[in-house]
Amino acid sequence: MAIRAFLFDFDGLIVDTELPSRAGWEWLYRRHGQELPRDRWATLVGTIGADFDPMGHLEELVGAPLARDALNEERYAHELSLIEAEELRPGIAEYLAEARRRSLKRAIVSSSSRRWIDGHLARLEEEVGWDAIVTADHDPSRAKPRPDLYLEALELLGVGASEAIAFEDSPNGVRAARAAAIFCVAVPNEVTRDLDLEEADVLVASLAELPPATLLARFER
Repeated sequence: MAIRAFLFDFDGLIVDTELPSRAGWEWLYRRHGQELPRDRWATLVGTIGADFDPMGHLEELVGAPLARDALNEERYAHELSLIEAEELRPGIAEYLAEARRRSLKRAIVSSSSRRWIDGHLARLEEEVGWDAIVTADHDPSRAKPRPDLYLEALELLGVGASEAIAFEDSPNGVRAARAAAIFCVAVPNEVTRDLDLEEADVLVASLAELPPATLLARFER
């Protein structure tokens, strides 16, 4: 069956917000003489409501309560200053252009909030042309690795699972796409490159290494 839609994760896939996010917490931990445990941080990537609470863990390490609101504000400002330097990840622009050329539907499917995504799309001047943007909006019951967001995106687009390709960067995202029976291409970033992405149908270091025409040819034979 011919492909009719591209479904993109956002954080770490369209733009690398994952490395700045981790860097913000590492900056905060080091201010208190501690190191962020990267293995536990990895459980948060691509989802919300995971068991690891980085602020609570930091309080355990320092052995005292912290001024959470003030520290979070400083950490978030540091994170945003790093994200402002990030552009579209390699290959993304080519996939968006190919979707336009072939009249494929384009959607963002993310565990993040709509406000977060809209802000970055505006900064990148990519807010126009999306057929659907489906987000968890702080609701853990909808977040990846559950398939809910993908199933909702398919319904909004009016396409079947076999007519779509999902692009993900994290194990949680890959599991969500596969649970929705969608062909999944995993494209790790600096934060996720050492994580288990073997459940994906295709694993590439960069979308720039897999031209969209080459990927789509798999479904046209």
